[in-house]
Amino acid sequence: MSADARIEAITARIVERSKPFREPYLDRVRAAVSKGVHRSVLGCGNLAHGFAVCSPAEKTALAGDRVPNLGIITSYNDMLSAHQPFETYPALIRQAAHEAGGVAQVAGGVPAMCDGVTQGQPGMELSLFSRDLIAMAAGVGLSHNMFDAIVYLGVCDKIVPGLTIAALTFGHLPAVFIPAGPMTSGLPNDEKARVRQLFAEGKVGRDELLDAESKSYHGPGTCTFYGTANSNQMLMEIMGFHMPGASFVNPGTPLRDALTKEASKRALAITAQGNEFTPAGEMIDERSIVNGVVGLHATGGSTNHTMHLIAMARAAGIVLTWQDISELSDIVPLLARVYPNGLADVNHFHAAGGMGFLIKELLKAGYLHDDVRTVYGQGLNAYTIEPRLGGDGNVRREPAPHVSHDPKVLASTEHPFQHTGGLKMLSGNLGKAVIKTSAVKPERHVIEAPAKVFHDQAELNAAFKAGELKGDFIAVVRFQGPKANGMPELHKLTTVLGILQDRGQTVALLTDGRMSGASGKVPAAIHVTPEAIDGGPIARIRDGDLIRLDAVKGTIDVLEDAAAFAARPPATADLSANEFGMGRELFASFRAIAGPADQGASVLFA
Repeated sequence: MSADARIEAITARIVERSKPFREPYLDRVRAAVSKGVHRSVLGCGNLAHGFAVCSPAEKTALAGDRVPNLGIITSYNDMLSAHQPFETYPALIRQAAHEAGGVAQVAGGVPAMCDGVTQGQPGMELSLFSRDLIAMAAGVGLSHNMFDAIVYLGVCDKIVPGLTIAALTFGHLPAVFIPAGPMTSGLPNDEKARVRQLFAEGKVGRDELLDAESKSYHGPGTCTFYGTANSNQMLMEIMGFHMPGASFVNPGTPLRDALTKEASKRALAITAQGNEFTPAGEMIDERSIVNGVVGLHATGGSTNHTMHLIAMARAAGIVLTWQDISELSDIVPLLARVYPNGLADVNHFHAAGGMGFLIKELLKAGYLHDDVRTVYGQGLNAYTIEPRLGGDGNVRREPAPHVSHDPKVLASTEHPFQHTGGLKMLSGNLGKAVIKTSAVKPERHVIEAPAKVFHDQAELNAAFKAGELKGDFIAVVRFQGPKANGMPELHKLTTVLGILQDRGQTVALLTDGRMSGASGKVPAAIHVTPEAIDGGPIARIRDGDLIRLDAVKGTIDVLEDAAAFAARPPATADLSANEFGMGRELFASFRAIAGPADQGASVLFA
């Protein structure tokens, strides 16, 4: 059990709150498990279709119920760097399954889009909804009822949360997540940011900018900054869905391949046919979810997970709230400095001791629940390791270091970078919001300034180019929520507001949109709910209204006469231009039923 009584109390509260949902969920999982190996319920014609392309030996094996069949759900495509390595994984997984006495089949593919490609583009308005679509697509692949365990191949922003929702929806099956790892280090992230600012100021041209970006994103693997993709990997490991040490090993290395084969064999070892049956829906519980939130705070992870974790938990019948996340933030110290809240990248984090050291420190101080189930079959203490390649080509593990190899990147709980987590929830007369504080200097944690109101990021960028953004202000960018236009990331604002801040202006952002794990040095109150299109208070803000953003107290308020402010009619916006083009028309039904940000911004649990 975790030693910290405050974390125990929050966990107990989540357990109690979740009972009306968690208990029926577990009943459904156990009912599905009780039916035994699921191929046994298939008719001969069904089964013949299911293994038509298999070898004669595999057909013989799958005709009975004794040989486990491993399903593969893959997000492979060869346009996106993080997913390109998955091209070779099915062959490795099949080989590993054969060696373990099982069979493996690709059950289905899911879409994988990249927010880096769609930043500031119409396609970004599909991004958040792709999470729930991925869960649905995985569900289609698994609906054939041919499998005894599943391995999920996914890395980036919405893909892993979507796959996790699918894994927990099919919670009667064991689930192991297999990552591809980060690309090797390229142009330092701070240098990339510097060139972006120079381009925005017109001091360098497109050729220089493209050269810098290409040197940053240069090969297979995830982007190396600590955004949502790498936060995903941290979560899968600290929640027990990864094999220990799997998260941050580079693609195309013998150790990466060894970890992939090991994970495949482990998935077959934890099926109902063996002695270590570990259905995902039973494995992941309230303690696992709390461990994920703790990891997010300790690393200053992606703000997107204040929505994703809520939706992921709900798929397992667990009700997590922003209040839970906020209270955990007040308890858990920040132990990692990885860009954008430091100069290091995730390769430096891994070299400094990585997940093994992080988990060891958090366990030592009582911030994590150790007595959880994992795919490795032991408590979380088994994850306090560093992975190595053994002489036989298999994975071997060494104890994580007792001290960080680089205290500027990875700190101990005795000497944290800050005594609270990297994320903070805000509430006040403007509703609820989220802020990432880990990259924001303490002197900017409280901002009080007049509002400048915009209805999209293009308006703000145009005002910047026209030289209209003078003095101190809080930029209010509204009608960017899930129902309005799919809640796109507003990452294009990072550079502009950063330039103004560097010029000495006091600036901040308030929006019902997203900023993601790339949220940087400018204070940004994001995910504001209720959103503007629902008539939330953000829709009543006018230019010049005094706003106070206080990330210390956790408040966000407009400092105007309360009665007069409440009496104002909410602003409206013409969103017809957001309804068509780049597939947006296909997601009209999603926009219509999307839930609020503090409930996961989901169409599945709205």
